[in-house]
Amino acid sequence: MHSLNLKELSQRLREFADLRDWDQFHSPKNLSMALSVEASELVECFQWLTEEQSYALNCNQLDAVEEEIADIQLYLIRLADKLGVDICAAVEKKIDKNGDKYPVDKVKGSSKKYTEYE
Repeated sequence: MHSLNLKELSQRLREFADLRDWDQFHSPKNLSMALSVEASELVECFQWLTEEQSYALNCNQLDAVEEEIADIQLYLIRLADKLGVDICAAVEKKIDKNGDKYPVDKVKGSSKKYTEYE
């Protein structure tokens, strides 16, 4: 199976929604709310697991996690498409910004928030 890039996925989702007349429901507000619900469903997959168990999911657990990750990605792509956001460009910009906020010499091996550094 051919892996689609983000532009192709966006187009496929647009067509999927158009065929079902769902575009009317896909406002940025509704998509962001749906994205939040799906993220919560992903969290639920790990609820009550230990750290160790979270790395050793059985097939059913992994299938559930995979499905929730896909749901999250689908809503995120759809939201970005609606708002004209280039996800790859936004991610690159954010990585650069995080590099400035979290310089290696100050944060290596620490989980502190950037506001806790001098």
